[in-house]
Amino acid sequence: MAVALVGPTASGKSEIALAVARACPGAVELVSVDSMAVYRGMDIGTAKPTRAVRAEVPYHLVDLVDPDEEYTVTRFQEAARAALEGIAARGSTALLVGGTGLYLRAVTDDLSFPGRYPSVAADLAAELDRAGPEGSDGRLAGCAVLHARLESLDPVAASRIEPGNERRLVRALEVTLGSGRPFSSFGSGLEQYPPSRFALVGMDRGAEESEGRIASRFVRLMDEGLLEEVRGLAARPGGLSRTARQALGYRELLAHVEDGTPLADAVDEAVRRTRAFAKRQRAWFRRDPRIEWIDPDSDPVAAVLEHLERDAGTSHR
Repeated sequence: MAVALVGPTASGKSEIALAVARACPGAVELVSVDSMAVYRGMDIGTAKPTRAVRAEVPYHLVDLVDPDEEYTVTRFQEAARAALEGIAARGSTALLVGGTGLYLRAVTDDLSFPGRYPSVAADLAAELDRAGPEGSDGRLAGCAVLHARLESLDPVAASRIEPGNERRLVRALEVTLGSGRPFSSFGSGLEQYPPSRFALVGMDRGAEESEGRIASRFVRLMDEGLLEEVRGLAARPGGLSRTARQALGYRELLAHVEDGTPLADAVDEAVRRTRAFAKRQRAWFRRDPRIEWIDPDSDPVAAVLEHLERDAGTSHR
């Protein structure tokens, strides 16, 4: 049995997972469950493990594609299956770590997903592009129109998607229009929590502490060169895919680099959006009764090691 360490962003999951892997040299391999860490070059804003760390500890599912490519949960699911099979074949234990809830459920619960309808998605994306550039009032109005359309076709899906979440809006309408079935009809599995071959361990520092950590972390990311990283990505010949452009921190700094949004406003928006994302993550994971929550202030490394020994038979002694 593998173990997954989950929880809201900025809770310290990655640091704990790395410490656990270092305590079990050769026995534990880390598997990233982050929808944006799959993109090459998006390193600072995703808090991706450095090359030095990856040379020390096996770390899977980072740097899979270039940032101008669209990457789907289905592709991630396939890559995760291959990584987990390889880890098992080597006689090691997988420790999944990350906060992208749908990607995690795709792996732990082997979810099935609706098909793609590229022409429908292209039409919807073009409609948004005609409404205006990202971050503009016209663009937001375009999103509101799409959300209203989804609400009329699939009120359940609309209730689960924020009006400003372009990627999820386009995907939900793509499936609803392309398949002739409500997007929400494909997601009934998310409301169920069957037994899993993964032991799920959660870590959460609470809303108040999380908000402070998110703000201070973004300051650190800026000091480490996040703005320069975003400038470099924007200047790439292929640019960034629609999915990659939605990444926390990147979207807001792209508005500064490409559209002239004042830097202070972009930073404030990035922190606000990250805090809202952490709130949604917390709600997502708290709904899962299979997750055993650990106290982040009471030696979380030891707690995860205990799960590895108990649930996966991995010894660090």
